[in-house]
Amino acid sequence: MHKNLYRKEHLLFRETFKTFLTKEILPFYDQWEKEEIIPKEAWKKMGRNGYLCPWVEKEYGGAGLGLEFSFIITEEMAYAGVYGLMAGLHSDIVAPYIHSFGNKEQKKKWLPGCVSGDIILAVAMTEPDAGSDLSAIRTTAKRDGENYIINGEKIYISNGILSNLVVVACKTEIENHSPHKDISLICVEDGSPGFSRGRNLEKTGWHSQDTGELIFRDCQAPVSNLLGEEGKGFYYMMEKLQQERLVSAIMSQASAEAAFNMTLDYYKQRKGLHQPEIPIDANGIAEMATDIEIGRTFLNSLIYDHINGEDIIKKVSMAKWWTSDMANRVISQCMELYRDYGYLEDYKVGRFFRDVRAHPIYAGTNEIMKRIIGRKLGI
Repeated sequence: MHKNLYRKEHLLFRETFKTFLTKEILPFYDQWEKEEIIPKEAWKKMGRNGYLCPWVEKEYGGAGLGLEFSFIITEEMAYAGVYGLMAGLHSDIVAPYIHSFGNKEQKKKWLPGCVSGDIILAVAMTEPDAGSDLSAIRTTAKRDGENYIINGEKIYISNGILSNLVVVACKTEIENHSPHKDISLICVEDGSPGFSRGRNLEKTGWHSQDTGELIFRDCQAPVSNLLGEEGKGFYYMMEKLQQERLVSAIMSQASAEAAFNMTLDYYKQRKGLHQPEIPIDANGIAEMATDIEIGRTFLNSLIYDHINGEDIIKKVSMAKWWTSDMANRVISQCMELYRDYGYLEDYKVGRFFRDVRAHPIYAGTNEIMKRIIGRKLGI
């Protein structure tokens, strides 16, 4: 742990939130996984207890706490294996677009609901033919009087079914041939004419997380729903991806730690029952413990630097790919240490195994992270 990262109030907040998870979320989570959706009431419980967007200023309904508190929430939810209720996406990835680029009227209109859980946020970037290359999106928004008319499709949108406010990346200057200067961010509200949702996609993991298709057919969104300036959307997204990738690394690191700790306890219990020790198992455990310690030290230093306003684009790209790769490697080894039991639904390590498979993909694939690192190194 970075010596200056967490203070007494952070540790108290962490324990309080863990108690909330234990009482209000975890008893119902298996059922939500089977139903493949999180009830909206769970979001409102999070909001009522101050666990959504705690960093938002009091004038907009928040608690005005530091970003550290929000990262603690993301970390503890990942540690508990609660991926379906994506508070980290809502609070630390999408809400900052409104907070940073929205005007005062937009903030007053939307941020209080984001804090209370009455508004669930999503950001719609990915399309069937445009993923990591955001400049390739095809969704268009053409101005018609006081509205934008939006046409296109988005896919793999987390919170895509439950969300009632979506930040949509779309092209507003269709004749402009610069791929980076014709993208804008427009907020589309639930119930907007021409806005509909497709499937709640079935996935290998994250079963209770609503990952949806969004369809825009002559969708009408008021011009007043434009975030920031027209044509600046690509640059806004690039600015916020640093924090998104940090959140991804936090989730990967916490998942690896949780799976490792439960596996270590299980292994010690087996030894207590006089099961024969296999030297290769002990060596593997030592290697996993080392990887996790390295990841934690690096990650905490990045959290500290990010909170203090430093540019960590190169290092956070390193952390995003390395922690997600490490988490998959560690959790795969953990399953093997459980022997046959690791493949059973009764054992939580199996859920971690399937859930972390998404980590190298979202927030920019790991191969894209390596390309970013290379560019920062001048190669």
